[in-house]
Amino acid sequence: MNTPLEIEQVRWLAARPDYVNRSMTRSSRYLFYIVQEVNARNMPTEIALLPFVESAFVTHAKSSAKAVGLWQFMPATGKDFRLTQNVFRDERRDVVQSTDAALDYLQRLHNQFGSWELALAAYNWGAGNIAKAQKRNAAAGLPTDYESLTLPRETRNYVPKLMAYRQIVLDPQAYGIVLPELENHPYFVAVDVGSDIDVALVIKLAEIPSDEFHSLNPSFNKPVILSNANQQILLPFAHAEIFQANLKQYDKPLSSWTAVQVSRTESVDQAAKTLGVDVDTLREVNGIPRGMRIRSGSTVLIPKTNRRPGDVSTAMAENASLSLEKPAPPTPKCPKPVNTGKGGKTAKCAPATTSKTTGKTPSKGNSSEKNAASQHKSASTGLAKSAKNGNSAASNSNNGSKGASKSQ
Repeated sequence: MNTPLEIEQVRWLAARPDYVNRSMTRSSRYLFYIVQEVNARNMPTEIALLPFVESAFVTHAKSSAKAVGLWQFMPATGKDFRLTQNVFRDERRDVVQSTDAALDYLQRLHNQFGSWELALAAYNWGAGNIAKAQKRNAAAGLPTDYESLTLPRETRNYVPKLMAYRQIVLDPQAYGIVLPELENHPYFVAVDVGSDIDVALVIKLAEIPSDEFHSLNPSFNKPVILSNANQQILLPFAHAEIFQANLKQYDKPLSSWTAVQVSRTESVDQAAKTLGVDVDTLREVNGIPRGMRIRSGSTVLIPKTNRRPGDVSTAMAENASLSLEKPAPPTPKCPKPVNTGKGGKTAKCAPATTSKTTGKTPSKGNSSEKNAASQHKSASTGLAKSAKNGNSAASNSNNGSKGASKSQ
């Protein structure tokens, strides 16, 4: 492409060198891995730049349409591509899992529409909308390629934005932009989790800042990482070995948290008494607003005790959900019956209205569609296996519209 729209987007970026530099600096943790995955699939390498358009490489980016992560997955699309969304983690924010799913999605769209421009437009606007736009053009005797379709402004600018980033990366000096240098090797290594382990302990044993850990592991919702969730920890390349060495020498409990299922609907105060935990801790670690009750069947995280010493079970790690409800309003008091004589009637009290419930976190979605994404083993996992060989890992212890982020 070399359209007026692309030129306009290049000018927009060139006028904001600080913004471009910040985005490029954030991308330095992830670009090597993404480029590696894109090339392994023989996809155009500039696809690796798409998170610049989607999220500016902000791992916690969230759009008004509730799309999240580097690749801005909507909840339903995330379920279609088997990205777990539950109490403990949201794999739409997971660097490895979401990249794998996004590339699966783009390949599916490319197979459907036959061009990368249309695949990208469908990623932004939804495959169903692109198909309808093509049908309208075909009915009017018009071409059905990307340039010929009538598209919303955001989608019309979507591919030009990507191509503008491509131009900047290919020749930054031409636009007066200085890009940060990226090392030509993986930034992170994936380490398997063999036992439940606290996030704070991982940070301590890996000897890295907290924000560095969370930049690489933004999918974790709780202060504990679960071994039975088939999870991996991403650590900076040089610190994975430090983590494993320190873990070997660590002889204290790895996890201070466990999870339980609430057997009846009750207030946080009541649940805290039932479970024998501090009410403020229960409310804070589970993100429960004041005035809400916990519904029966919900899973809550609580401090581990001698009565509950084990790791969180696989079933709970994969399917945990937290549902909250507002308590029903108090039943109004009946007025004193008035003696109206023979045949007189007394007024009945109005029944209390039923309380509304809110699902705090959806459970894991396993799509049964035939075209659901196949799972690909990441290059990072391969790195994890090589790391494990040399050192001990933590085992000792339909077509819904894709909601793109508009961060510019």
